Amino acid sequence: MLKYLTAGESHGEAIIAILEGMVSGLKVSSSVINRELKRRMQGYGRGERMGLEKDAVNIISGLKNGATLGSPIAMVVNNKDFSISSLNALSSPRPGHADLAGALKYGHKDLRNILERASARETVARVSVGTVCKILLMEFGIDILSHVVMIGGVEAHTKDLTFDELRTLAEKSPARCADEAATKLMCEEIDNAKDAGDTLGGAFEILVKNVPPGLGSHVQWDRKLDGNLARSLMSIQAIKGVSVGLGAIAARRRGSQCHDEIIYIRERGFSRKTNNAGGIEGGISNGEEIVLRAYMKPIATLKRPLRSVDIKTKKQAKAEVERADITAVPAAGVIGEAVTAFEIANAMCVKFGGDSLSEMKRNFEGYLEQVKEF
Repeated sequence: MLKYLTAGESHGEAIIAILEGMVSGLKVSSSVINRELKRRMQGYGRGERMGLEKDAVNIISGLKNGATLGSPIAMVVNNKDFSISSLNALSSPRPGHADLAGALKYGHKDLRNILERASARETVARVSVGTVCKILLMEFGIDILSHVVMIGGVEAHTKDLTFDELRTLAEKSPARCADEAATKLMCEEIDNAKDAGDTLGGAFEILVKNVPPGLGSHVQWDRKLDGNLARSLMSIQAIKGVSVGLGAIAARRRGSQCHDEIIYIRERGFSRKTNNAGGIEGGISNGEEIVLRAYMKPIATLKRPLRSVDIKTKKQAKAEVERADITAVPAAGVIGEAVTAFEIANAMCVKFGGDSLSEMKRNFEGYLEQVKEF
């Protein structure tokens, strides 16, 4: 079973991740992780810090000669603008941020003690962990992509695009949106919000292809694959909703219009003509493409701040203004890929076991043969 911990603050010395439970014999390159960290920094509407950060991971344990040992993998990404000790104290919490709730919980009078850790800078660690998990999944032919489907009130139309087309078009778009017309409108919407001193939220979609049937389980609540995926996506800063397949749309349909009819073709085995379930039924992957969406609220830091209260004087004040993005939906999709990769990789490790990659592959291949003969 995989698990990971992260540590570090936004303006602290470094962001740190420790990944435990990874099989031995997996080739891992820091350059692949750095490429994903670069993707996390991109996207129209990002703040000025993205021009300062040049994130590079240093893998300090768990690898030898570029391959995993089976022991914990420790990864460190140094912060270029390390200066936490010299930053000014803050006392006017931002509506929509962890500032006030965290200060009340931990008894801090300086909000910086909360916001430095609550910051989405922490996701550098999660992208590092998720990239290692992506490398594992690729050994089994499992691939993951994300693309932006909405920013502000602008929605993309990508229904007829293939997996590969979605990836190619999204990676070329400044908004990481596969709809060129929507990309243009999204960028205009971001510019308008910037001029108004405001921020924007939106939504991204994640697709996972070539997932075998049987990941997750119906027998206990905490083993359900959709539940674990939703939890990980909801844990990303500013994510306020997650859907699987049709999501909320299913609640408005009749069963005959919602559920995916099952077919059998000898060469393919069991499959479905539609995928309204989003690749998961009863908490278990069913062999179809996994389809997830996550919905992100607007960034809580506004250039024209909302009203707040100074926690020291108890008098009305404007909320604090920190360096921030206009929108981070394109970057959030990359983070979504990472946490999804972790959950799928964990489900694979639970299902197929093994202490080494070769042992895990033997178990995987044996299971596929069993499914084929069912």
